Amino acid sequence: MHDFFAAHPLLLAPMAGVTDEAFRALCREEGASLAYTEMVSAKGLSFANEKTRHLLRLAPGEDLVAVQLFGHEPSDMAEQAAWIEQTMGDTLAYLDINMGCPARKIVTKGDGSALMCDPALATSIVSAVRDAVSHPVTVKFRRGFKMGEETAPEFARRMEAAGACAVTVHGRFSEQLYRGNADWDVIAKVKRALSIPVVGNGDVRCGADAVALKEKTSCDAIMIGRGAEGNPWVFAQVKAALAGDEEPTAPTIAERLAMARRHAHLLAEREGRNIVRMRKHAMWYMTGLPGASAARGKINACVTTEDFDHVFDELLAFAAEHENVHTPTPSTREK
Repeated sequence: MHDFFAAHPLLLAPMAGVTDEAFRALCREEGASLAYTEMVSAKGLSFANEKTRHLLRLAPGEDLVAVQLFGHEPSDMAEQAAWIEQTMGDTLAYLDINMGCPARKIVTKGDGSALMCDPALATSIVSAVRDAVSHPVTVKFRRGFKMGEETAPEFARRMEAAGACAVTVHGRFSEQLYRGNADWDVIAKVKRALSIPVVGNGDVRCGADAVALKEKTSCDAIMIGRGAEGNPWVFAQVKAALAGDEEPTAPTIAERLAMARRHAHLLAEREGRNIVRMRKHAMWYMTGLPGASAARGKINACVTTEDFDHVFDELLAFAAEHENVHTPTPSTREK
């Protein structure tokens, strides 16, 4: 897969409740080479759960997508991976197995990063899925599960031996959740330990971060998650920085609100009038804008595009009255 990641070096991470069709479309437009769906439950698919299958719908114009599957039963994971492959056909880039999610409701069921505590089971899952599909199989995991116990390099070797075609490493321990800084040294260690591609993930919020991560780890591709929340422009900035070009200027207040408005309307086109899930996205787009604090309560009451449009209009008018207030630019990662 080295050639694949050479052609697709910037990835939008799979994020539950975030990487919906609308958000994926906007990030792809801004320069993301490939986007992941929200992580998909193998158990949910096995029950033919429509809410789960809904996560596999493609955005308009989306010709290629990666799907991340989570679960802990090898046979179930293999069966559902085969179903995804058959259903999605050539629009499926590859299947990724989630072994990094630190959320309590995921870990307590033995899924996500809990699999890092049972390498034998993790290996069985990768082998079973690999035997069930013809598309590449990748694995995403963390620095380790317990704080201070870095197991990623050895875990990565086992995933490669089991048939993984690439791995993604997030530089935090599972018990760390998203606190503190991601440790990029572990990504470099995994890269040196494997012959398959390694994707680096964690704390990339601007072009300078991406350049630093690439230089420090020699990773084959960069995955951006929280750094893209309310900020799909990060992909254009990173793309330019990695190419040695001048980065695009930070979006203006009007541009940020226009993107938020478009996101809401795209979501409504796909999901109908009730777009409550837009609330979190709206909050992210508004971060740091003049009048945002006062608008948060109104956003929490929004349901329809009309509701969101009204709040965005008010913010735009407020900003126009405070023209000396500038939109803050993303800060670089603390070293």
